[in-house]
Amino acid sequence: MRSLLDILPHSIGQELSLLQEEEWAQIEEIRIRTDRPIELMQGGKPRFLSYHTTGEDASQLLGRLSNYSMYTLEEELKQGYITIFGGHRVGLAGKVIVENGFVKGLRDISSFNIRIAKEKIGIALPFLPYLYEERWHNTLIIGPPQTGKTTLLRDIARLASTGTKAIPPRKTGIIDERSEIAGCIRGVPQHHFGHRIDVLDACPKAEGLMMMIRSMSPEVMIIDEIGKSEDVQALLEAIHAGVNIIVSAHGYSLEDVYKRPSFKPLWELRVFERYIELNRNNGPGTIGRMYDQDGHEVKWRRGVDVC
Repeated sequence: MRSLLDILPHSIGQELSLLQEEEWAQIEEIRIRTDRPIELMQGGKPRFLSYHTTGEDASQLLGRLSNYSMYTLEEELKQGYITIFGGHRVGLAGKVIVENGFVKGLRDISSFNIRIAKEKIGIALPFLPYLYEERWHNTLIIGPPQTGKTTLLRDIARLASTGTKAIPPRKTGIIDERSEIAGCIRGVPQHHFGHRIDVLDACPKAEGLMMMIRSMSPEVMIIDEIGKSEDVQALLEAIHAGVNIIVSAHGYSLEDVYKRPSFKPLWELRVFERYIELNRNNGPGTIGRMYDQDGHEVKWRRGVDVC
């Protein structure tokens, strides 16, 4: 993660280089704002450093992120974030440029949120007896922001595409709308997966689901943060095509997401066979509860930290 220092302005990099290794390991986000102190998110808590970011720092950082060619970031600026080497994502905020009612891009960027992509190989292994029984169960992972949903999905994708001694590798497709699961750079995943992985990067979920089914005939599909009605309809099409789906959604509990009107078709058709609730009680990735298709709790050691 210290390789991030290479893209930071010298003054900011110098400040961060003073951190100890154990402090680096706890960083979830690095927030850089013009005329404000650098903010680190560590263990879900903010920590402010003494150095105040200057306008020159912001200009240098944007230049390095774009390789000094803003034209190359045209699409990323519409989305408000950039994916960099290592799969880390840099969120941006500033003056929004609107044209004909649509966001065209950003300028005068003064806030940067470097969200650290933490690949934790093996964290999904304890779930295998619950998620795989002759085939992968259709699974919904539930949790509020920064509870390890994406980290867990990433490792499930690795296991599905790699296989184990008891589980054959499956053709696995990732619809990575926000470039967080695979962290692709120029279409190439920056994280570790098996040989049988295919990724649609920066692609809307609903369109991506159908594209992947038509073009790559996946057996398992991994999707992060479903929520819209069109996402749900596309998931149903995937199920009808015989694809196993493992997805995540924002929420605090199964009861919480159950109230969403857009998810109603999923409940009516009893699509999911496993539900996993994550929280931050013991840090990101703490398992709350696990449920089966009927909503009955599956026995699991609560409070086990897997992320």
